[in-house]
Amino acid sequence: MAANREDFEAMPQAGCPMSVEEVDLFAPGAQEHWYDAYKLLQEDAPVLRLPGQGYEPGADAYVLTRYEDIRRVVRDPDLFPTRQGPGSSGTSEIHDRIFEDEGFGEVVTARERLRPDIESHKAHREQLTEPWVGASGALRHRDMITEHANRLMDAWIDRGEVEFVTEFAAPLPQAVISTILGFPLEDMPMTKQWEEAQVRRFVYGFGPKSQMEAPDEADNARALVAFNRYIQERIDEKRREPKEDMITFLTQVEFQGKPLSDGDIISVVSGMHIGGNETTQYALTSEAMLLAQHPEVADELRADRSKVRFFVEEALRLYAPTQGLSGRMVARDTEIHGVKVPAGSLLHLRWAAANRDPELCPAPDELRLDRKNPGKHLTFSIRPRGCPGAGLSRLEQNIAVNVMLDRLEDIRLAPRGNDFKHQPGIMLGLYELHLEFAKAREAVAVG
Repeated sequence: MAANREDFEAMPQAGCPMSVEEVDLFAPGAQEHWYDAYKLLQEDAPVLRLPGQGYEPGADAYVLTRYEDIRRVVRDPDLFPTRQGPGSSGTSEIHDRIFEDEGFGEVVTARERLRPDIESHKAHREQLTEPWVGASGALRHRDMITEHANRLMDAWIDRGEVEFVTEFAAPLPQAVISTILGFPLEDMPMTKQWEEAQVRRFVYGFGPKSQMEAPDEADNARALVAFNRYIQERIDEKRREPKEDMITFLTQVEFQGKPLSDGDIISVVSGMHIGGNETTQYALTSEAMLLAQHPEVADELRADRSKVRFFVEEALRLYAPTQGLSGRMVARDTEIHGVKVPAGSLLHLRWAAANRDPELCPAPDELRLDRKNPGKHLTFSIRPRGCPGAGLSRLEQNIAVNVMLDRLEDIRLAPRGNDFKHQPGIMLGLYELHLEFAKAREAVAVG
């Protein structure tokens, strides 16, 4: 399997499926036809069996695409628990072994040690992450996010054109999460490489388990060991010289009656770093693309800024950054939508398909700002195991969209450079988005 874009694009690419039998969500090139495939699956195979692709020998995997089926799974952690054991935290046995050999075994076991059940998971969120990236905690970063957004835009606004991914959508969330954690901004070129290592398996891995070839697994694990060492250095600095950042907070807080170990802190910081970068990048890119494709919507938003939050939710629903995840298991034999699913099976929950289920909302492929319950989509899953950084991501997106509306007029797709190709894996990320625009005559402060 490919481990980089060049190798991936050299492989035979899948075409648009015309029947369920032709659907392979994980084939090279399938990402360009996912939404066509979702319709086929929802109509004819809402519980798609993938023989032999479970975690245990002989176990199967099942792909779920309907909203109510996925909602049922995430709301029943007893019947559908998250997977435990080696390689269960979006890693692999090779990754975990290298971490242990390099002295970072505590990072591997942190999830099972700190949040093995729903109650401890809830406490972990409320005490460790929500004060910084939750819906209310994120608000402390409003001015900082706005400053970063304007700084990035200052670099290209006079050109009248921009490659939006590399010049705004990617560096904005990276600068934001780096500031929150306490990473020096001058280290961003280096931490960007580790960010890419963190998501590499979700981009270039294959099958529902996002597996990589053994040599790639080992190389990637060693890169992440270097990231762990970098985080350890930051922890040591914050213990010596405390600052107003999340790492300092984690060195001082108590959880379950005792201080966090360095391994615990590294696990939290790593999770915040991966969650605070790529997915928000993809969401910002989709929102810019929608503004360029729908100038009438941009005009409507400029006329009534209260609608920006509805636009953000619709963009998240239409183009879920993480299309699906395979973290759920089946604890005992059960039945899902009439299909018998044995205990020990792996469930791949396709959030993006659920978001476009006609049972969720009418005309699910259309952008509409007047939907009831616009945040009912599953892009961030559902509490208590939903995305801990959803509040921060939503805030960044709302601020970024407002800044674009304030400072840019006549946003449009550039006539050259846009092939709209997406990266592979389980996340929906455009490689490039070339835009043209007119500079607004008068900027409006973002409230």
